[in-house]
Amino acid sequence: MKIKIPFFLLIVMITISCTQQTKNNFLGTNDEVKLITLDPGHFHAALVQKVMHDQIDPNVFVYAPESEDVKIHLNLINSYNARNENPTNWNENVYTGDDFLKKMLDEKKGNVVVISGNNRKKTEYIMESIKAGMNVLADKPMVIDIENFELLKNAFKTAEENNVLLYDIMTERSEITTILQKEISLIPEIFGSLEYGSEKDPAVIRESIHNFYKYVSGSVLKRPAWFFDVKQQGEGVADITTHLVDLVQWQCFPEKILDYKNDIQILSANRWPTKITSEQFNTVTGINDFPEFLKKDLHNDTLHVYCNGEINYKIKGVHAKVYIVWNYRSPEDAGDAVYALMRGTKSNLIILQGKEQNYKPTLYIQPVKGIDINLFENVLAENFKIISEKYKGVSLKKLDTKWEVEIPSIYDVGHEAHFADVTSRYLQYLIDGKLPDWEIPNMLAKYYTTTAALEMAMQNKN
Repeated sequence: MKIKIPFFLLIVMITISCTQQTKNNFLGTNDEVKLITLDPGHFHAALVQKVMHDQIDPNVFVYAPESEDVKIHLNLINSYNARNENPTNWNENVYTGDDFLKKMLDEKKGNVVVISGNNRKKTEYIMESIKAGMNVLADKPMVIDIENFELLKNAFKTAEENNVLLYDIMTERSEITTILQKEISLIPEIFGSLEYGSEKDPAVIRESIHNFYKYVSGSVLKRPAWFFDVKQQGEGVADITTHLVDLVQWQCFPEKILDYKNDIQILSANRWPTKITSEQFNTVTGINDFPEFLKKDLHNDTLHVYCNGEINYKIKGVHAKVYIVWNYRSPEDAGDAVYALMRGTKSNLIILQGKEQNYKPTLYIQPVKGIDINLFENVLAENFKIISEKYKGVSLKKLDTKWEVEIPSIYDVGHEAHFADVTSRYLQYLIDGKLPDWEIPNMLAKYYTTTAALEMAMQNKN
C-alpha cells in the first residue's frame, strides 16, 4: 500500500532535507574534502598528507609567506610523492606573498584548512578561517598563552554558529601502549578503580622527553630558527604538555564532559631552560648565527630555551602530574621517550621507554602492595582475554613482580602513521556533521590547564 504525503508536508520535508545538506555537505564521497595548508612551518603539516585518503582531493592549496619553511614543507610532500612504496600523488598549488592570509580568505579554494607552524599567530589563523566558514584541522597547541585562550573560546563558539568543525591533532591517542593502558584501566578486576593520589604522590603521571636533533621520514629534521623562540613556538608548559594533559583526560575520564571552571585546579607549575650552543643551533637549523629575535634569550653566547616544564594539578579530584623535557639529542639517537603511570586500587599500569626496553614504549601491569600475587595472576589471566580478543596477538609475559604486555610489531606503526588515524577520525566527524559531545569542552579544559599553568610558572623566578 502506497502512502500519500500531503503536498505542504512534502515541501517541509524537502526544506529540512536541504537545510541538513547545507549544514553538513560531507557525504564521504571521493575528493569532497579540499585541503588548504596555511603557513606550514612545522613538519606535522606535511605528515597530514603522508597517506592519501579517498575523501581528500589530491589538489591541495598552500598559502604562505615566502620563506624556507614552505620550501621544507614542499620537499617533504615531494618525498612522499616520489617514494617507491605506496607513493602519494599530491598536486600542490602554492601561493606565497605577504598577503597570503587575505588571499586565502578571499579565494576560499578549500573547505578544510590545515594549520601547523609558528604558534604565535595560530589562534588568529584558526579564528579567521572559521569566520570565513572553513573547517579547521589544527596541530597542537592551538593556543600558547592565557590571553589567546579567550580567542580560542570564541573560535569554538563561531565554529558552532558557522556549522564548521575545529579539531586539534592528538596523535598520542593512537599509540598502542597508551591505548592498552586505557583499555586495561577500564577492567575493574585487573585495575580496580583510579586512585585519587596526592600532590606528592600523584595518581597519574605522564612524562615526555623530546629532542631537538631527530629523524623524520628517514632524514635529520631541519628546525626553523623560530622554533627556538618560545614567543613563537610556545613554552614547554603550553606546547608538548598539550598531548600529556589530553591523555590524562582521555584515559582517566573517557568520553566524560569536563568543565574547566570547576573540574581543573592548578596546584603548582614550573619552567626551566634547555641550553643550546651556537654549534648545536647551526646543526639543526643550518643557520650560522643566532637571529636578532633570539638575542633576548642569549646568556654568554648560549641560547636558553624555556621548553621544559612541570604541571601539578587536580582533575575532578584526581592528582595528576605532567612533565616535559627537551634535550638536544638522545643517546644512540633513541628518539623521544615517555613514562606514564596510572595508579589503581588493584594494580598500577606503567609505560617505560628506556634502555632496558630498547627505547620502545613498553607497558607493564604491577599489582599493588598487599595484593596476593598468585590470586592476582589467576584474575589477570581470566580478564585479560578481553584485551587479547580485541587486539589479536597481544599477550602477557610474567616477570618477577609484574607482567609485561607483549605487543606484536604489527601494532608498532610509529608516530608518523598516527597522523593518518587522526585524519580518518576527523573525516568521519565531517560526515557526521559534529564532534563527539565531550571533545569541545575537553579541548577547552586541556588548553585552560596548559595556559593557566604557564601563567603560574611565569610568576616563579628561574
